[in-house]
Amino acid sequence: MKIKEKIVDHIAVLEVSGKMMGGPETMALHDHVKSLLQDGIKKVVIDLGGVKWINSSGMGVLMACMTTLSNAGGKLVLAHVSEKVNSLLMITQLIKVFETYETVDRAVAALRE
Repeated sequence: MKIKEKIVDHIAVLEVSGKMMGGPETMALHDHVKSLLQDGIKKVVIDLGGVKWINSSGMGVLMACMTTLSNAGGKLVLAHVSEKVNSLLMITQLIKVFETYETVDRAVAALRE
């Protein structure tokens, strides 16, 4: 799993690619979000366009990221959610928890409001 970061108007866009199957590399996403908070960035878009598959451990890391940001007064949204990942969000009912957007631009625009 790889993470690329870009900052747009004080909003971090984290482009994640590969598989989110738990383990140290998936936890690196949560660590990355925590380091953004230390830098004063509280709004994060996670671009899942490059994620081929995600399991329950990967979902747990997304939940941890969201909780960490929420507790700090921030917000997390998801963009480019694939059909496989979206179906997993629906099955687990997490579709009600996460805000999802078709594109990164729309996600960033939603966080600007």
